[in-house]
Amino acid sequence: MRSKMKLMCRPPLFHLLLCCVTQTLGVQIQSDPEVSTEGVIQTEVNRTVSLLCLPDRGSETPADEELVWLRNGAVVSLMEGNRKGRSSVCISPIIHEDNGATFTCHLSRNATVKASVTLNVTYHPQLSGSEEVTVEDESVLALRCDIWANPPVSSVSWTLNGSAVDLLAGGFTVTNDGFTSQLITNSVEKSLHEGTYQCTANFPVFGEHSKIFKVTVTEKTMKFPLLPFIAGVVVVCLTTLLAVVSRWSKIMKCCK
Repeated sequence: MRSKMKLMCRPPLFHLLLCCVTQTLGVQIQSDPEVSTEGVIQTEVNRTVSLLCLPDRGSETPADEELVWLRNGAVVSLMEGNRKGRSSVCISPIIHEDNGATFTCHLSRNATVKASVTLNVTYHPQLSGSEEVTVEDESVLALRCDIWANPPVSSVSWTLNGSAVDLLAGGFTVTNDGFTSQLITNSVEKSLHEGTYQCTANFPVFGEHSKIFKVTVTEKTMKFPLLPFIAGVVVVCLTTLLAVVSRWSKIMKCCK
């Protein structure tokens, strides 16, 4: 279990009194921040979530009952003294991978007596600033925008010099997998593709975010044809070798 998960977190009492509780017959989970009626805890990246599992009041569960924590079905390693009667888990800091993670507390002797909560982690898109891009004429141009966020992006648009990109005229294709939006053309032309591009993404919670690409198209450089050169060198070497051998044979005949 990752080192960032602290297992002996004991929130202040006034925090616990404000927290909502999720429970089943026998055990309950108190949380900070509070858990919704659907068993979901809303939080953000770099925040802290505190969970406390304890026997349900009024149940027949002994006060010193041993408790077990699971994270997505995997057992959480607990320190001695944090297993019986009440058991706490702190997740700090919250990271992207915690989104959707389910924490379950159950009795050691009876795994069917349990309570669970699920984390819903919101995080901003890393979409801002500008980038200078230099590309050669007739080569591939690929512009990429990071649109990964929770809640996810609702729409993405691309502009060139302030106008919507003409996909057909520019030979562009746009892809969007929920993590990255890409604008690609396989053969750059200076008159068509040089200019200022802007990727703009709209998010239901975070609003509008954008990134600018300043694309400069340069003349195509002549690349040295390596394979033909190697073939030419081999031919020259073989020809020279044959000439030397032939000349040597004639010299040897004259010496006889």
